[in-house]
Amino acid sequence: MIINEKFIQKVLEKFTKQITDQVFLMIQNDRDLYIEYCNQCHSQDKNKLNRDLGKAVKEYFDLVNLNEAKLEEVKSVLITSYTKHKK
Repeated sequence: MIINEKFIQKVLEKFTKQITDQVFLMIQNDRDLYIEYCNQCHSQDKNKLNRDLGKAVKEYFDLVNLNEAKLEEVKSVLITSYTKHKK
């Protein structure tokens, strides 16, 4: 057993729970992605786009929903909540 295994697991679990918020933060902080995101929002419903992105994150990383929406800890201004995930 790796001595740092517990710490590494803790980091990965915390990141996985917040991964959707982190993806939206990346979009928000990347000029090109943000412009494209805004263009997408003009051509379709923002909520649908956000749901589709959230679903894509879950599928891409093969995650499972924890069925816990996080409202108070959302860091991205692009979303108001996100579902926490686990591996």
